[in-house]
Amino acid sequence: MNRLRSDEAPVADIHQHLWPESLIDALRARTAPPRLCDWTLELAGEPDYVADPRDHDVAWRAELARADGLDLALVSLSSPLGIESLAPAEAGELLDAYHEGALALPDPFGAWAAACLTDVDPGALSRELERGFVGLQLPATALLDEAGYDNARPLLEVLEEEGLPLMVHPGPVEERHALAGQRAGEPPWWPAMVPYVQQMHAAWFAFRVHGRPRHPRLRVCFALLAGLAPLHGERFAARAGDRGVVDPDVFLEVSSYGPRAVDATVRVVGIDGLVNGSDRPYAEPVSLDMSPAALHAICSANAMRLLYPKEVFDALAIASPA
Repeated sequence: MNRLRSDEAPVADIHQHLWPESLIDALRARTAPPRLCDWTLELAGEPDYVADPRDHDVAWRAELARADGLDLALVSLSSPLGIESLAPAEAGELLDAYHEGALALPDPFGAWAAACLTDVDPGALSRELERGFVGLQLPATALLDEAGYDNARPLLEVLEEEGLPLMVHPGPVEERHALAGQRAGEPPWWPAMVPYVQQMHAAWFAFRVHGRPRHPRLRVCFALLAGLAPLHGERFAARAGDRGVVDPDVFLEVSSYGPRAVDATVRVVGIDGLVNGSDRPYAEPVSLDMSPAALHAICSANAMRLLYPKEVFDALAIASPA
């Protein structure tokens, strides 16, 4: 991860995807999903996806990051691939390929670590974090209930001990779920619009019920504004009798949403809870049409509060622009 000086106000995008060459080779060597056939990605539960080779060209993506004005672009394993939930040997091979390739990416890239969920190994996560990963990304499907938090607990305890964050990202689509995959007659955007949003919505409330009580020191970020789950606070209050307080260590990443959704979310959780992310190459950065101070909070200060422990963040002395 880039080491930041206290006189910098770094602009960060915490949510991008870029397949390193080592991961591409490992996916092409497979005979069952998830796998790549040339540039066609085959997944269980989703339609085949033909990737654009330029999307995973490191030099081209670094140029795009610079054009976006980024000092830091964090990439992560694409959790919908389902790699984390494969049998340990299969998962391990692909995770090793991802980790090696991600660490070799040039500036301005940094990366989130990934972990096998069928054979949880906190020691392996600790070693990856020591190598320079900014934190851990887990699929939302792994954190939907008490059993999921039981399984992930050793990994989340490592993050707490190291003072590093968790990123919750949509996970694989499971065909057995009624609203899961793309069925006959449904458009290609269905998985991203229905099950991904549904997963993030459920993960937001599952963290409130199961995650925060077990991990009081964990900083966590939910991709795609947690499927707009925070906007259901009034309904939650009507059914549960309590809207609760804003958790200062919970963040929401804004990718694929625009000014209306972001403004509505700010009204619920405040500006300090939002961080910048684009989900490149699957989405483009969105212009939020906000004040310089608000953009500084989302793109710089809040991202650093997510990524760094409080004492480190305070030492960075990142002030709002005048």
